[in-house]
Amino acid sequence: MNGTDIHDLSDDADYAAASKQGSSSMTRNDSSKRSSSTDPEDAEVVYLKDNVTIHPTQYAAERISGRLKLIKQGSSLFMTWIPYKVQSSNARPSAGDKNLYTIKALPFSDIQSIRRHTPTIGWQYVIVVSSGLAFPPLYFYSGGVREFLATIKQHVLIVRSSEDANLFLVNNFQDPLQRTLSSLELPGSLASRIPSSSGSTSDNNLNNKHTPEDGHLSSTQRNNKQRQKSHDPARDISINVLEKFSLVTKFARETTSQLFRDNLVDGHGPNEKRRTNWASKDHQSQDMASNDVEVVPKRVPVPSDPIEFDKITLVWGQPRQHPLGLQEWSTFLDYEGRIVDPNALKKRIFYGGVEHNLRKEVWPFLLGYYSYDSTDAEREYAWSVKKSEYETIKNQWQSISPEQAKRFTKFRERKGLIEKDVVRTDRSLSFYDGDDNPNVRLMHDILLTYSFYNFDLGYCQGMSDLLSPILFIMKDESEAFWCFVSLLERLGPNFNRDQSGMHSQLFALSKLVELLDSPLHNYFKQNDCLNYFFCFRWLLIQFKREFEYEKTLRLWEVLWTHYPSEHLHLYVCIAILKRHRAKIMGEQMDFDTLLKFINELSGQIDLDPILRDAEALCVCAGENGAASIPPGTPPSLPIEDSSIYHNQDDEVL
Repeated sequence: MNGTDIHDLSDDADYAAASKQGSSSMTRNDSSKRSSSTDPEDAEVVYLKDNVTIHPTQYAAERISGRLKLIKQGSSLFMTWIPYKVQSSNARPSAGDKNLYTIKALPFSDIQSIRRHTPTIGWQYVIVVSSGLAFPPLYFYSGGVREFLATIKQHVLIVRSSEDANLFLVNNFQDPLQRTLSSLELPGSLASRIPSSSGSTSDNNLNNKHTPEDGHLSSTQRNNKQRQKSHDPARDISINVLEKFSLVTKFARETTSQLFRDNLVDGHGPNEKRRTNWASKDHQSQDMASNDVEVVPKRVPVPSDPIEFDKITLVWGQPRQHPLGLQEWSTFLDYEGRIVDPNALKKRIFYGGVEHNLRKEVWPFLLGYYSYDSTDAEREYAWSVKKSEYETIKNQWQSISPEQAKRFTKFRERKGLIEKDVVRTDRSLSFYDGDDNPNVRLMHDILLTYSFYNFDLGYCQGMSDLLSPILFIMKDESEAFWCFVSLLERLGPNFNRDQSGMHSQLFALSKLVELLDSPLHNYFKQNDCLNYFFCFRWLLIQFKREFEYEKTLRLWEVLWTHYPSEHLHLYVCIAILKRHRAKIMGEQMDFDTLLKFINELSGQIDLDPILRDAEALCVCAGENGAASIPPGTPPSLPIEDSSIYHNQDDEVL
């Protein structure tokens, strides 16, 4: 990426107009230029906006409004947002509500990017990304996004990404590789450790570069800080950024694993091998890099902490049941095939799962492909219609001639990436094993058809992992496709280019750990692990590589019930972390050691106790837990399009 690839906002006509509007609005009230009683004496309020709102739950009617300020202190700029109170009459305010969302003196030296959105509900909002995690969206119901960004531009170098007009990069990354990582909004703790592409000189420059916060440190503290960086073993981290910016695939040489490990066996055990060189265009370079990793011939099982059945689990975690069978399934259906009590069915599946031979019939309901109140006849008719629709979409890419493909770059790129991935997905499973396996070809066709069905999202790595179990259960190409479509209606934001779906989940996970396990939260805070990036793989592909294949199927159908929460997967993460909290804290694991440890848990996690713990955690978190999860966090269903209500005041920046 060249320096011209990022546009300086000084040449932006919209920004020039916004700057004038911002300066005029800020001079209307001199009190906004003076610090409040809660601000430091030498601080200057350069921007003040009342009634900037967040949504603490999934419902837009439940809001917390507050005051947004930009404070200039010396050469440093800080952002604060302080809530007034819980405004919804339906919400039950608690003493911790304000503390969950309050943003106090966030320095812009810690902010990587700001993303501006005009969602379909019509109100503009911005998402601030700091240390790789996104804060809750700040809604500007009465406008003001232009003035907010224009004010920042007056005090901090801010540039607009050439790849996304709504993404604004805050930090001044001189190195092209650093600028690229910033545009991807990778966690700062990782991005800051990437070796400079220009060699050791740039490394030294990065290590010697002071942030505005360093100005408050003594020379001894700065020297200690630099010494820690220079001896940081994670400086040699190697990261491959995958197509569509959806995954980071290779981590530190000091760790003996990757985000998607080369010796990972899809949960079938340590002795089965498969290749997982994800989307590398240079296999030779990856092989050279792998030589630096010590080969461990046999994985030692990771012991769990001693089982301590605390009062929470004993009271709230219900015992698991046997799977739902065919005879019991018939009791949930009326004479025309409708589900009589969908909630009772979901609860039953949550506690026991579904027998394997029944999954083909039940999964389409859980995924939303079939409506619970549909009859047998209606489902049969819908199947014939959807099958025809699938063939129509599939014919779109099948009809592309070689000459047309030469002029269709996006098609060639996606097709090539899919072809590489499908031959590496679950090949240890007999259903996909062997050369010229027809099921591998079906997976290829479904993924390429989906890239035409949802051309904006296209294909991203990780999608083959989500499709594999669905095709394994459904067997039918068309049905597998539409069930996959239904799943991505919920999980599609995981693969967004701006990483918004992943950021919202990681942010929510951080808040939930703070709520449910403050000692572990404080430990992560002290060890610079609050980005929770070690849970990235868990969230991206729904623990697909953490359990044996059969256990993954059971976990997915439990999660799809959305009982007792549509975000139960976040509580599953916390349950796993709590099970190993004593080991994590006792061994003083830093980020890289923790990442290695988490990767080695793959195939070593007992599902039933984790589900029981997750249920207990979810029940105990209650409304405070729900309020910790930003609205729209996957796997939430998408908001219906209502673009006609878009606010036109701040439409283009």
